[in-house]
Amino acid sequence: MSRYWNQECECISTDQLRSLQDERLKATVKYVYQEVPFYRHVFQEIGIEPDDIKAVDDLGKLPFTTKNDLRDNYPYGLFAVPLCDVIRLHASSGTTGKPTVVGYTQHDLDVWSEVMARGLTCCGATTNSIIQNAYGYGLFTGGLGVHYGAEKIGAKIIPVSAGHTKRQIMIMKDFGTNILTCTPTYALHMAEVMEELGVSKEDLSLTGGLFGAEPWSQNLRKQIEMRLGIEALDVYGMSEVIGPGVAVECPEKDGLHIWEDHFLAEIVDPDTGQSLPAGSLGELVITTLTKEALPMIRYRTRDITRIIPGGPCGCGRTHMKIDRCQGRTDDMMVIRGVNVFPSQIEEVIFRISHTEPYYLLIVDRHDQLDQLEVWVEVSDQVFSDQIRMMESLEREIRKEIEVVLGISVKVKLVEPKTIERSEGKAKRIIDRRDI
Repeated sequence: MSRYWNQECECISTDQLRSLQDERLKATVKYVYQEVPFYRHVFQEIGIEPDDIKAVDDLGKLPFTTKNDLRDNYPYGLFAVPLCDVIRLHASSGTTGKPTVVGYTQHDLDVWSEVMARGLTCCGATTNSIIQNAYGYGLFTGGLGVHYGAEKIGAKIIPVSAGHTKRQIMIMKDFGTNILTCTPTYALHMAEVMEELGVSKEDLSLTGGLFGAEPWSQNLRKQIEMRLGIEALDVYGMSEVIGPGVAVECPEKDGLHIWEDHFLAEIVDPDTGQSLPAGSLGELVITTLTKEALPMIRYRTRDITRIIPGGPCGCGRTHMKIDRCQGRTDDMMVIRGVNVFPSQIEEVIFRISHTEPYYLLIVDRHDQLDQLEVWVEVSDQVFSDQIRMMESLEREIRKEIEVVLGISVKVKLVEPKTIERSEGKAKRIIDRRDI
Protein backbone atom coordinates (compact mmCIF):
# COMPACT_ATOMS: atom_id res chain seq x y z
CA MET A 1 0.00 0.00 0.00
CA SER A 2 1.35 3.44 -0.92
CA ARG A 3 2.19 5.77 1.93
CA TYR A 4 1.21 9.43 1.61
CA TRP A 5 1.03 12.34 3.99
CA ASN A 6 -0.68 14.76 1.59
CA GLN A 7 -1.86 12.67 -1.35
CA GLU A 8 -3.55 15.59 -3.14
CA CYS A 9 -0.24 17.49 -3.33
CA GLU A 10 2.08 14.51 -3.70
CA CYS A 11 0.07 13.05 -6.60
CA ILE A 12 -0.93 16.32 -8.28
CA SER A 13 -1.33 16.16 -12.07
CA THR A 14 1.52 17.46 -14.22
CA ASP A 15 -0.62 20.24 -15.70
CA GLN A 16 -1.84 21.40 -12.28
CA LEU A 17 1.68 21.34 -10.91
CA ARG A 18 3.11 23.38 -13.78
CA SER A 19 0.35 25.97 -13.46
CA LEU A 20 1.00 26.22 -9.72
CA GLN A 21 4.74 26.59 -10.30
CA ASP A 22 4.24 29.33 -12.90
CA GLU A 23 2.10 31.38 -10.53
CA ARG A 24 4.36 30.85 -7.54
CA LEU A 25 7.51 31.67 -9.51
CA LYS A 26 6.04 34.94 -10.80
CA ALA A 27 4.96 35.88 -7.28
CA THR A 28 8.37 34.99 -5.82
CA VAL A 29 10.26 37.06 -8.40
CA LYS A 30 8.08 40.10 -7.72
CA TYR A 31 8.45 39.54 -4.00
CA VAL A 32 12.27 39.45 -3.95
CA TYR A 33 12.48 42.43 -6.31
CA GLN A 34 10.36 44.49 -3.94
CA GLU A 35 11.69 43.27 -0.61
CA VAL A 36 15.37 42.31 -1.07
CA PRO A 37 17.72 45.12 -2.20
CA PHE A 38 20.36 42.56 -3.23
CA TYR A 39 18.04 40.92 -5.76
CA ARG A 40 16.66 44.23 -7.00
CA HIS A 41 20.20 45.46 -7.68
CA VAL A 42 21.25 42.23 -9.44
CA PHE A 43 18.07 42.18 -11.57
CA GLN A 44 18.62 45.79 -12.61
CA GLU A 45 22.27 45.10 -13.36
CA ILE A 46 21.37 42.41 -15.92
CA GLY A 47 18.30 44.25 -17.23
CA ILE A 48 15.59 41.98 -15.81
CA GLU A 49 12.26 43.14 -14.40
CA PRO A 50 9.71 40.95 -12.61
CA ASP A 51 7.24 41.14 -15.52
CA ASP A 52 9.86 39.47 -17.75
CA ILE A 53 9.28 36.22 -15.84
CA LYS A 54 5.95 34.75 -16.94
CA ALA A 55 6.50 31.02 -16.47
CA VAL A 56 8.97 28.34 -15.38
CA ASP A 57 10.39 28.37 -18.90
CA ASP A 58 11.81 31.84 -18.14
CA LEU A 59 13.84 30.60 -15.18
CA GLY A 60 17.11 30.75 -17.12
CA LYS A 61 16.80 34.54 -17.43
CA LEU A 62 17.31 34.92 -13.69
CA PRO A 63 20.70 35.24 -11.97
CA PHE A 64 22.24 32.60 -9.74
CA THR A 65 22.54 32.97 -5.98
CA THR A 66 25.61 31.48 -4.25
CA LYS A 67 26.76 30.79 -0.72
CA ASN A 68 29.14 33.74 -1.07
CA ASP A 69 26.14 36.02 -1.63
CA LEU A 70 24.79 34.97 1.77
CA ARG A 71 28.18 35.50 3.40
CA ASP A 72 28.63 38.89 1.73
CA ASN A 73 25.23 39.95 3.09
CA TYR A 74 25.83 38.51 6.56
CA PRO A 75 23.83 38.26 8.70
CA TYR A 76 20.40 39.47 7.52
CA GLY A 77 21.01 41.20 4.18
CA LEU A 78 19.06 38.67 2.10
CA PHE A 79 16.03 38.53 4.38
CA ALA A 80 12.79 39.59 2.71
CA VAL A 81 10.92 40.33 5.94
CA PRO A 82 11.69 42.58 8.92
CA LEU A 83 13.50 40.83 11.74
CA CYS A 84 10.43 41.13 13.96
CA ASP A 85 8.65 38.64 11.65
CA VAL A 86 11.45 36.05 11.94
CA ILE A 87 10.85 33.49 14.68
CA ARG A 88 13.77 31.10 14.05
CA LEU A 89 17.42 31.57 13.11
CA HIS A 90 19.79 28.83 12.00
CA ALA A 91 23.35 29.08 10.67
CA SER A 92 26.04 26.98 9.09
CA SER A 93 29.15 26.13 11.09
CA GLY A 94 31.18 28.93 9.52
CA THR A 95 34.32 26.79 9.35
CA THR A 96 35.43 28.54 6.14
CA GLY A 97 34.62 32.06 7.32
CA LYS A 98 31.41 33.81 8.31
CA PRO A 99 28.47 31.43 8.73
CA THR A 100 25.49 31.58 6.41
CA VAL A 101 22.48 32.71 8.41
CA VAL A 102 18.98 31.53 7.55
CA GLY A 103 15.69 32.76 8.99
CA TYR A 104 12.16 31.39 9.18
CA THR A 105 8.75 32.95 9.61
CA GLN A 106 5.91 30.88 11.05
CA HIS A 107 4.81 30.19 7.45
CA ASP A 108 8.31 28.91 6.61
CA LEU A 109 8.27 26.56 9.60
CA ASP A 110 4.87 25.29 8.51
CA VAL A 111 6.24 24.54 5.02
CA TRP A 112 9.29 22.83 6.51
CA SER A 113 7.10 20.69 8.76
CA GLU A 114 4.91 19.78 5.77
CA VAL A 115 7.73 18.58 3.52
CA MET A 116 9.38 16.67 6.38
CA ALA A 117 6.04 15.04 7.20
CA ARG A 118 5.90 13.84 3.59
CA GLY A 119 9.43 12.42 3.87
CA LEU A 120 8.85 10.66 7.16
CA THR A 121 5.62 9.18 5.82
CA CYS A 122 7.58 7.77 2.86
CA CYS A 123 9.67 6.02 5.50
CA GLY A 124 6.58 4.50 7.07
CA ALA A 125 5.93 7.00 9.87
CA THR A 126 2.39 7.21 11.25
CA THR A 127 0.79 8.57 14.40
CA ASN A 128 1.77 5.29 16.04
CA SER A 129 5.48 5.57 15.22
CA ILE A 130 8.28 6.17 17.72
CA ILE A 131 10.98 8.16 15.91
CA GLN A 132 14.47 8.41 17.39
CA ASN A 133 16.05 11.58 16.08
CA ALA A 134 19.85 11.32 16.27
CA TYR A 135 20.55 14.32 14.05
CA GLY A 136 22.20 17.15 15.93
CA TYR A 137 19.98 19.80 17.49
CA GLY A 138 21.14 23.41 17.45
CA LEU A 139 22.20 25.75 14.66
CA PHE A 140 22.37 22.76 12.27
CA THR A 141 18.91 22.41 10.69
CA GLY A 142 18.78 18.61 10.64
CA GLY A 143 17.52 17.87 14.14
CA LEU A 144 14.70 20.39 14.33
CA GLY A 145 13.58 19.73 10.75
CA VAL A 146 12.91 16.08 11.53
CA HIS A 147 11.45 17.00 14.91
CA TYR A 148 8.71 19.26 13.60
CA GLY A 149 7.89 16.94 10.71
CA ALA A 150 7.36 14.11 13.20
CA GLU A 151 5.18 16.28 15.41
CA LYS A 152 3.08 17.33 12.41
CA ILE A 153 2.36 13.67 11.71
CA GLY A 154 1.54 13.13 15.37
CA ALA A 155 4.29 10.56 15.86
CA LYS A 156 6.21 10.20 19.09
CA ILE A 157 9.61 11.88 18.72
CA ILE A 158 12.64 11.10 20.88
CA PRO A 159 14.90 14.20 20.62
CA VAL A 160 18.05 12.34 21.61
CA SER A 161 20.37 14.29 19.24
CA ALA A 162 23.76 12.93 18.13
CA GLY A 163 26.33 11.14 20.26
CA HIS A 164 26.31 8.89 23.34
CA THR A 165 25.99 5.86 21.11
CA LYS A 166 25.58 3.26 23.85
CA ARG A 167 22.73 5.30 25.32
CA GLN A 168 21.19 5.58 21.84
CA ILE A 169 21.12 1.79 21.57
CA MET A 170 19.65 1.41 25.06
CA ILE A 171 16.90 3.89 24.18
CA MET A 172 16.17 2.16 20.86
CA LYS A 173 15.78 -1.13 22.67
CA ASP A 174 13.86 0.08 25.74
CA PHE A 175 11.61 2.68 24.10
CA GLY A 176 10.66 0.50 21.12
CA THR A 177 11.98 2.89 18.47
CA ASN A 178 10.48 2.17 15.03
CA ILE A 179 12.28 4.77 12.87
CA LEU A 180 15.84 6.07 13.19
CA THR A 181 16.94 9.41 11.73
CA CYS A 182 20.64 10.41 11.55
CA THR A 183 23.53 10.54 9.11
CA PRO A 184 24.14 7.23 7.30
CA THR A 185 27.68 6.92 8.64
CA TYR A 186 26.39 7.33 12.20
CA ALA A 187 23.75 4.65 11.58
CA LEU A 188 26.54 2.32 10.49
CA HIS A 189 28.54 3.22 13.60
CA MET A 190 25.49 2.41 15.75
CA ALA A 191 25.29 -1.00 14.11
CA GLU A 192 28.96 -1.59 14.88
CA VAL A 193 28.53 -0.63 18.56
CA MET A 194 25.42 -2.83 18.77
CA GLU A 195 27.50 -5.81 17.69
CA GLU A 196 30.13 -4.98 20.32
CA LEU A 197 27.41 -4.84 23.01
CA GLY A 198 25.82 -8.08 21.88
CA VAL A 199 22.59 -6.35 20.82
CA SER A 200 21.08 -7.88 17.68
CA LYS A 201 18.68 -6.27 15.24
CA GLU A 202 16.07 -8.78 16.46
CA ASP A 203 16.27 -7.12 19.89
CA LEU A 204 14.97 -3.87 18.38
CA SER A 205 11.68 -2.72 16.90
CA LEU A 206 13.27 -0.75 14.04
CA THR A 207 11.56 -0.92 10.65
CA GLY A 208 12.87 2.15 8.83
CA GLY A 209 15.46 4.89 8.75
CA LEU A 210 15.69 8.30 7.08
CA PHE A 211 19.33 9.19 6.51
CA GLY A 212 20.94 12.25 4.95
CA ALA A 213 23.28 15.25 5.39
CA GLU A 214 26.07 13.51 3.45
CA PRO A 215 26.42 11.57 0.19
CA TRP A 216 26.20 7.81 0.62
CA SER A 217 26.39 4.88 -1.74
CA GLN A 218 23.98 2.06 -2.51
CA ASN A 219 26.45 -0.35 -0.92
CA LEU A 220 26.40 1.65 2.31
CA ARG A 221 22.59 1.43 2.20
CA LYS A 222 22.81 -2.36 1.90
CA GLN A 223 25.16 -2.50 4.89
CA ILE A 224 22.80 -0.41 7.04
CA GLU A 225 19.72 -2.37 5.99
CA MET A 226 21.39 -5.72 6.61
CA ARG A 227 22.90 -4.83 9.97
CA LEU A 228 19.91 -2.91 11.40
CA GLY A 229 17.15 -4.89 9.68
CA ILE A 230 15.42 -1.81 8.28
CA GLU A 231 14.38 -0.06 5.08
CA ALA A 232 16.88 2.80 4.68
CA LEU A 233 15.78 5.84 2.68
CA ASP A 234 17.66 8.97 1.64
CA VAL A 235 16.57 12.52 2.52
CA TYR A 236 18.03 15.66 0.98
CA GLY A 237 18.10 19.32 1.83
CA MET A 238 20.25 22.27 2.77
CA SER A 239 19.81 25.11 5.26
CA GLU A 240 19.83 27.85 2.64
CA VAL A 241 16.78 26.37 0.90
CA ILE A 242 14.85 25.24 3.99
CA GLY A 243 16.71 22.35 5.64
CA PRO A 244 16.16 18.59 5.27
CA GLY A 245 13.01 17.61 3.42
CA VAL A 246 13.59 19.29 0.05
CA ALA A 247 13.61 15.81 -1.51
CA VAL A 248 13.17 12.28 -0.22
CA GLU A 249 13.23 8.70 -1.45
CA CYS A 250 10.06 6.70 -1.57
CA PRO A 251 10.04 2.91 -1.07
CA GLU A 252 10.80 2.44 -4.80
CA LYS A 253 14.39 3.54 -3.95
CA ASP A 254 15.17 4.77 -7.46
CA GLY A 255 15.57 8.50 -6.85
CA LEU A 256 14.44 11.25 -4.49
CA HIS A 257 11.17 13.08 -5.08
CA ILE A 258 11.77 16.83 -4.95
CA TRP A 259 8.65 18.61 -3.74
CA GLU A 260 8.05 20.74 -6.82
CA ASP A 261 5.14 22.67 -5.34
CA HIS A 262 7.73 24.34 -3.07
CA PHE A 263 11.06 24.01 -4.93
CA LEU A 264 12.07 24.34 -8.59
CA ALA A 265 15.05 22.19 -9.56
CA GLU A 266 17.52 22.58 -12.43
CA ILE A 267 20.78 20.88 -13.34
CA VAL A 268 23.58 23.09 -14.67
CA ASP A 269 27.15 22.61 -15.80
CA PRO A 270 29.21 23.45 -12.69
CA ASP A 271 31.84 25.25 -14.79
CA THR A 272 29.71 27.20 -17.28
CA GLY A 273 26.37 27.50 -15.46
CA GLN A 274 24.57 26.36 -18.62
CA SER A 275 21.37 24.36 -18.08
CA LEU A 276 21.64 20.66 -18.85
CA PRO A 277 18.87 18.32 -20.06
CA ALA A 278 17.22 15.73 -17.82
CA GLY A 279 19.50 12.76 -17.29
CA SER A 280 22.71 14.82 -17.41
CA LEU A 281 24.99 14.85 -14.40
CA GLY A 282 25.68 18.34 -13.06
CA GLU A 283 25.14 20.80 -10.22
CA LEU A 284 21.71 21.04 -8.62
CA VAL A 285 20.20 24.54 -8.61
CA ILE A 286 17.05 25.27 -6.58
CA THR A 287 14.58 28.16 -6.58
CA THR A 288 12.20 28.38 -3.64
CA LEU A 289 8.54 29.04 -4.45
CA THR A 290 6.95 29.54 -1.03
CA LYS A 291 9.65 30.90 1.29
CA GLU A 292 8.95 34.17 3.13
CA ALA A 293 11.98 35.07 5.25
CA LEU A 294 14.78 33.91 2.95
CA PRO A 295 13.57 33.21 -0.60
CA MET A 296 16.29 31.85 -2.88
CA ILE A 297 16.53 32.49 -6.63
CA ARG A 298 18.48 29.82 -8.53
CA TYR A 299 20.58 28.84 -5.55
CA ARG A 300 23.68 26.87 -6.52
CA THR A 301 23.75 24.00 -4.04
CA ARG A 302 27.17 22.64 -5.16
CA ASP A 303 25.66 19.13 -5.00
CA ILE A 304 26.27 16.87 -8.00
CA THR A 305 23.30 14.85 -9.21
CA ARG A 306 20.90 14.53 -12.16
CA ILE A 307 17.20 14.77 -12.82
CA ILE A 308 15.88 11.28 -13.53
CA PRO A 309 13.84 11.32 -16.73
CA GLY A 310 10.63 9.34 -17.01
CA GLY A 311 6.98 9.33 -16.06
CA PRO A 312 5.20 9.02 -12.72
CA CYS A 313 6.85 6.89 -10.05
CA GLY A 314 5.60 3.43 -9.14
CA CYS A 315 4.66 4.85 -5.75
CA GLY A 316 2.08 7.13 -7.40
CA ARG A 317 3.84 10.42 -6.69
CA THR A 318 4.14 12.75 -9.66
CA HIS A 319 6.94 15.04 -8.47
CA MET A 320 10.20 14.71 -10.41
CA LYS A 321 13.04 12.68 -8.99
CA ILE A 322 16.70 13.52 -8.61
CA ASP A 323 19.40 10.91 -8.29
CA ARG A 324 21.27 10.33 -5.05
CA CYS A 325 24.00 12.98 -4.76
CA GLN A 326 27.37 11.74 -5.95
CA GLY A 327 29.18 14.43 -4.00
CA ARG A 328 29.70 18.16 -3.92
CA THR A 329 31.70 20.40 -6.18
CA ASP A 330 33.68 21.44 -3.09
CA ASP A 331 34.24 17.77 -2.05
CA MET A 332 35.36 16.79 -5.53
CA MET A 333 39.09 16.22 -5.74
CA VAL A 334 41.02 16.83 -8.93
CA ILE A 335 43.81 14.26 -9.01
CA ARG A 336 46.14 14.56 -12.00
CA GLY A 337 43.36 16.17 -14.01
CA VAL A 338 40.71 13.58 -13.07
CA ASN A 339 37.58 14.46 -11.08
CA VAL A 340 37.33 12.12 -8.10
CA PHE A 341 34.41 11.81 -5.66
CA PRO A 342 34.67 9.82 -2.40
CA SER A 343 31.43 8.00 -3.31
CA GLN A 344 33.17 6.39 -6.33
CA ILE A 345 35.78 4.85 -4.07
CA GLU A 346 33.19 3.89 -1.47
CA GLU A 347 31.26 1.86 -4.04
CA VAL A 348 34.40 -0.15 -4.85
CA ILE A 349 35.45 -0.79 -1.26
CA PHE A 350 32.01 -1.89 -0.12
CA ARG A 351 31.68 -4.60 -2.76
CA ILE A 352 35.00 -6.29 -1.94
CA SER A 353 35.03 -9.04 0.69
CA HIS A 354 36.94 -8.75 3.97
CA THR A 355 36.81 -4.94 4.06
CA GLU A 356 35.07 -2.92 6.75
CA PRO A 357 32.83 0.00 5.65
CA TYR A 358 35.30 2.69 6.74
CA TYR A 359 37.88 4.45 4.61
CA LEU A 360 39.99 7.61 4.42
CA LEU A 361 41.42 9.40 1.37
CA ILE A 362 44.76 11.13 1.79
CA VAL A 363 45.90 13.42 -1.02
CA ASP A 364 49.47 14.64 -1.20
CA ARG A 365 51.84 16.11 -3.77
CA HIS A 366 55.38 14.90 -4.41
CA ASP A 367 57.66 16.30 -7.13
CA GLN A 368 54.70 18.28 -8.53
CA LEU A 369 52.66 15.09 -8.94
CA ASP A 370 49.41 14.44 -7.04
CA GLN A 371 49.19 11.18 -5.15
CA LEU A 372 46.08 9.56 -3.69
CA GLU A 373 46.40 7.05 -0.87
CA VAL A 374 43.30 5.12 0.20
CA TRP A 375 43.20 3.76 3.74
CA VAL A 376 40.80 0.84 4.07
CA GLU A 377 39.85 -0.98 7.25
CA VAL A 378 39.88 -4.76 6.94
CA SER A 379 38.43 -7.46 9.15
CA ASP A 380 40.33 -8.86 12.14
CA GLN A 381 40.66 -12.15 10.29
CA VAL A 382 42.50 -10.60 7.36
CA PHE A 383 44.66 -8.29 9.46
CA SER A 384 45.90 -11.17 11.62
CA ASP A 385 46.31 -13.58 8.68
CA GLN A 386 49.26 -14.18 6.40
CA ILE A 387 51.00 -11.29 4.70
CA ARG A 388 50.25 -12.97 1.35
CA MET A 389 46.48 -12.55 1.90
CA MET A 390 46.94 -8.90 2.86
CA GLU A 391 48.98 -8.24 -0.26
CA SER A 392 46.41 -9.98 -2.46
CA LEU A 393 43.55 -7.95 -1.00
CA GLU A 394 45.51 -4.72 -1.37
CA ARG A 395 46.16 -5.47 -5.05
CA GLU A 396 42.48 -6.28 -5.64
CA ILE A 397 41.30 -3.02 -4.09
CA ARG A 398 43.92 -0.96 -5.92
CA LYS A 399 43.07 -2.55 -9.27
CA GLU A 400 39.32 -2.00 -8.86
CA ILE A 401 39.75 1.65 -7.83
CA GLU A 402 42.11 2.32 -10.73
CA VAL A 403 39.59 0.84 -13.17
CA VAL A 404 36.89 3.19 -11.86
CA LEU A 405 39.04 6.33 -11.61
CA GLY A 406 41.47 5.81 -14.47
CA ILE A 407 44.47 6.88 -12.35
CA SER A 408 46.95 5.03 -10.17
CA VAL A 409 46.44 5.04 -6.40
CA LYS A 410 48.11 3.66 -3.32
CA VAL A 411 46.13 1.45 -0.95
CA LYS A 412 46.92 0.98 2.72
CA LEU A 413 45.09 -1.70 4.68
CA VAL A 414 44.58 -0.80 8.33
CA GLU A 415 43.25 -2.76 11.27
CA PRO A 416 39.67 -2.35 12.53
CA LYS A 417 38.84 0.84 14.51
CA THR A 418 41.82 2.72 13.03
CA ILE A 419 39.71 5.29 11.19
CA GLU A 420 37.84 7.78 13.37
CA ARG A 421 34.07 7.25 13.67
CA SER A 422 31.68 10.17 13.25
CA GLU A 423 28.46 11.05 15.03
CA GLY A 424 27.64 13.55 12.27
CA LYS A 425 29.03 14.01 8.79
CA ALA A 426 31.96 11.70 8.14
CA LYS A 427 35.36 13.20 7.33
CA ARG A 428 36.54 11.29 4.28
CA ILE A 429 39.37 13.44 2.87
CA ILE A 430 42.69 14.76 4.16
CA ASP A 431 44.21 17.00 1.48
CA ARG A 432 47.84 17.84 2.26
CA ARG A 433 48.55 19.59 -1.02
CA ASP A 434 49.59 23.23 -0.94
CA ILE A 435 47.38 24.39 -3.81
